[in-house]
Amino acid sequence: MNRTSAARLAAAALLAAGAATALSVPAIADTAAPYGGSSSDTESYPAELLQAAQRDLGLTAEQVTARLASDSRSGELESSAKAAVGAAYAGSWINAATGKLVVAVTDAAKVDAARAAGADARFVAFSHQQLTSAKSSIDGMAAPKSITGWRVDEQTNSVVVEVNRHQRDAAADAFVASARSLSPSVRVVEVDESPTTLYDTRGGDAYYIGSGRCSVGFAVSGGFVTAGHCGRTGAATTGYNRVSQGTFAGSSFPGNDYAWVRTNSNWTSRPWVNRYNGSNVTVTGSTSAAVGAAICRSGSTTGWRCGTVQAKNSTVNYPQGTVSGLTRTNACAEPGDSGGSWVAGSGYSQAQGVTSGGSGNCSSGGTTYFQPVGEILSAYGLSLTRG
Repeated sequence: MNRTSAARLAAAALLAAGAATALSVPAIADTAAPYGGSSSDTESYPAELLQAAQRDLGLTAEQVTARLASDSRSGELESSAKAAVGAAYAGSWINAATGKLVVAVTDAAKVDAARAAGADARFVAFSHQQLTSAKSSIDGMAAPKSITGWRVDEQTNSVVVEVNRHQRDAAADAFVASARSLSPSVRVVEVDESPTTLYDTRGGDAYYIGSGRCSVGFAVSGGFVTAGHCGRTGAATTGYNRVSQGTFAGSSFPGNDYAWVRTNSNWTSRPWVNRYNGSNVTVTGSTSAAVGAAICRSGSTTGWRCGTVQAKNSTVNYPQGTVSGLTRTNACAEPGDSGGSWVAGSGYSQAQGVTSGGSGNCSSGGTTYFQPVGEILSAYGLSLTRG
């Protein structure tokens, strides 16, 4: 970095152009319970899995355990039932009401074989091979944007082609007609929305503001925090992949050096910080580290760098103006690392702040300052995304 010491200190210089816990829960003994839980269904599942299933499936802890055990048995049964019916196999699925595996067959003579294997049986018109063959043929067709996708639907014994009802046009109708000509199993379903790709918001990753680049600090509910000098309120951002990401919902610089970006529905906030070695650290809190403590930072230019906390409540006089309340460290940083994550504590799980500015570089060493994360969260009423 061929700059004067004053320029090196400029905040703008850094703007470039968990472990799962096993929880053993015995299943309910009542055989009339959902999925036929019994006292023999005792398994050890990650606590996060049980909690998410209770929340999203609307089940109690005991019902979740019973369901997981039942689903596991169905997976084992599927292979033996499929082998029993051979070429007549037309797909299988778990009956949502009973939790029992259903096997579809195209040969009535194979119904008993499916039942003997332990599954319920259903007689249908098209074999699984016929359905997958038709779907593979559609895969070779060029689809207009109004077609949202297609799949084999084993429960209806069909190949479903989905069309966005709000975008259906002549091109969509032509695609549907061609698909139907391939197989009588094809049916059309209209949907209200088209799918979009989804991405994770992770500390330390790059994001772009026009031609400039900064780094994500920490994911929060609805977006992420970063440095204020990276963008003004209202500025649009794109992610590390240059996909539309969000807009600066608030920004303060100088005086402070913090901001937050409200992300769009393509992005999901994750409690992670990129270690730039193929792994992440999981943020679980934001307890401030003491002076002298080891601390590490993540940024999109120089990756994962570490040092120690040298001083708190530092005031830095940047060319753009004075910023107070910063924490000083001897970890290095370079252009593009601005806004990136600082973490400390056991497993580096405690969020500390976002990169502001500094002097030096990661070749010769330097001094870097960060804006403490607590002040940012408080200023905008944000909640840190935690693991």
